[in-house]
Amino acid sequence: MRNFINLADIDKRELRKIIDHAKSLKEKGSTKDLNTPLTGKTLIMIFEKPSTRTRLSFESAMQKLGGHVLVLNPKESHYGSKDESIHDTSKVLSQYGDIVMMRTGKHEHFLEFSKHLEIPIINGLTNLSHPCQVMADVLTFEELKGPIIYKKIAWLGDGNNVVYSLIEAATQFNFQLAIACPKKFEPNKKIIKWANNRNANIFITKDPKEAAEDADAIMTDKPISMGDINVNKKQKKQLLKSYQVNKKIMKLAKKDAIFMHCLPASRGEEVTNKVMDGKQSAVWLEALNRMYVQKSIIQWCLKLL
Repeated sequence: MRNFINLADIDKRELRKIIDHAKSLKEKGSTKDLNTPLTGKTLIMIFEKPSTRTRLSFESAMQKLGGHVLVLNPKESHYGSKDESIHDTSKVLSQYGDIVMMRTGKHEHFLEFSKHLEIPIINGLTNLSHPCQVMADVLTFEELKGPIIYKKIAWLGDGNNVVYSLIEAATQFNFQLAIACPKKFEPNKKIIKWANNRNANIFITKDPKEAAEDADAIMTDKPISMGDINVNKKQKKQLLKSYQVNKKIMKLAKKDAIFMHCLPASRGEEVTNKVMDGKQSAVWLEALNRMYVQKSIIQWCLKLL
């Protein structure tokens, strides 16, 4: 059984296969070839965290491949309540579906749930990582800039769950990753150690200008993540203010550098409108490419790749 939980868990050749298949799906188009390999298959989606792109991309991906989608809202079911154990809910889901996508808060909760499932599960987001998003980022970069290998990607801002998966991607796809963030909001130490043990080309600095210098792409995210429950939000925003992606920062990167953001964005905070809506912005393509990556990930999990 193939689960898609963290990029570090999957062989780099398999990750490349997923990206290349997503490219192929996009090149073929979505309606003309009538290729529906998931006819009769059901994807169960569980949302403990709100979603726009994840919901749209997974539902569209499954339907375009011929499959069905069921959405399990914790507020409308026994899932996540005291009335039924995770074990029992997992057993029921395993009988009704062929694959599960879960978007939740605690990564530990996700892992506990996955242990009892008898069908594959995809990590749609946890407080630790966001692998589907970063796979779409790789696809988007390569569509616009060619192979990502040896290229420099700069991340400015919070060392959050997206950065966790980005560090894994830098290691697996062999690109340089420059992370600029305040000391207090540096990325997870375990994933940094994992990457360093594999000789990944990653460095962390407090200086956003140093990270952005000669970059092929600059990336960022909202200063306040969905997992920031016990954080002084006002203080965090103040600390991250100097990491804003603006025209001055973009000028430090290569002339043909692109700007990327997982969305949703807090315009005027981590990124200016001029960059977000500018010619170098790839954010809308990035959002669209979530669907093509999701198509490929689902097929990989079901051993159709």
